[in-house]
Amino acid sequence: MSRLVLVAVGGNALIRAGQKGTAQEQFQNAVDTAKVVVKLIKAGHRVVLTHGNGPQVGAQLVRSELAAAHAYRMPLDCCVAATQGEIGYVLQYAMWQAMQVEGLKTPVVTLVTQVLVDARDPAFSNPTKPIGPFYTRDEAERYRDLFGWHIVEDSSRGFRRVVSSPEPKGIVELEAIRACVDRGLVVIAGGGGGVPVFNDHDIEKGVEAVIDKDHTSAILASQLNADVFAIDTDEEMVCLDYRKASQRKLALMTEDECRAHLAQGQFPEGSMGPKVRAALVFLERGGETAVITNSEHLFDAIGGRGGTRIARNLHPAAQRQ
Repeated sequence: MSRLVLVAVGGNALIRAGQKGTAQEQFQNAVDTAKVVVKLIKAGHRVVLTHGNGPQVGAQLVRSELAAAHAYRMPLDCCVAATQGEIGYVLQYAMWQAMQVEGLKTPVVTLVTQVLVDARDPAFSNPTKPIGPFYTRDEAERYRDLFGWHIVEDSSRGFRRVVSSPEPKGIVELEAIRACVDRGLVVIAGGGGGVPVFNDHDIEKGVEAVIDKDHTSAILASQLNADVFAIDTDEEMVCLDYRKASQRKLALMTEDECRAHLAQGQFPEGSMGPKVRAALVFLERGGETAVITNSEHLFDAIGGRGGTRIARNLHPAAQRQ
């Protein structure tokens, strides 16, 4: 059977640094992802895509605030679900067009994905993830009192809402995703880390939180028994001593080497840390190979010819063989 590849598309895939993030720019940027998917399909792979949604969900929240006098406010969980559909459509459209050029007819589907979280997760007692726009002090205090938001101050830019970021425990739509993969469809799922949900039978409200999309992607990859878990990011390779004179690119790491570098503080939270930890989650759950690289080198890295490869705990020399 053909190999299954799960690609976690980076947050820069649709909105690049320095861009305004217009719909036209996002359609244009989606072409690069579409080209990689087409190459993978032509090479005989089955493909599942996940993606971030940070800029898009922030824009949804801004629209909700600006239109609050004329339309109902969108809770965060609904904004995550809405951006799953929005981004899925953009990627589907780009892939449909790219496949027509190559004479391919592989169907592409986007699945709005719920992800189970634990109501007892400590993250719910310590909201830390900033979302949405910046507010003045008066606006922030009004929203805090009106909606019970947690607000933090950014000394240079104003006040911002923070929400919890709980650990993902399971993919609610796993069997639907698996059924589509088994039928040969390209599946887009787990967007933005998924819509967080409790299994508490309370249907009156959702969970206003955000989940790390790379962590969700690692769990989905392991549950689908993916052969390769690929994380698309800004850099060609993971580096030690990043942006220092002693910077060194890593073509290969084992699980133990990853943990050692993390313990040394080599991969910070706002940079490569979440991606390296997601790769470890995949390997700890039985996965064989994770790769981290940028869009330009993604196809070659999946084929073992570029990027940073993170492998199970065998000696590096054995892995090279």
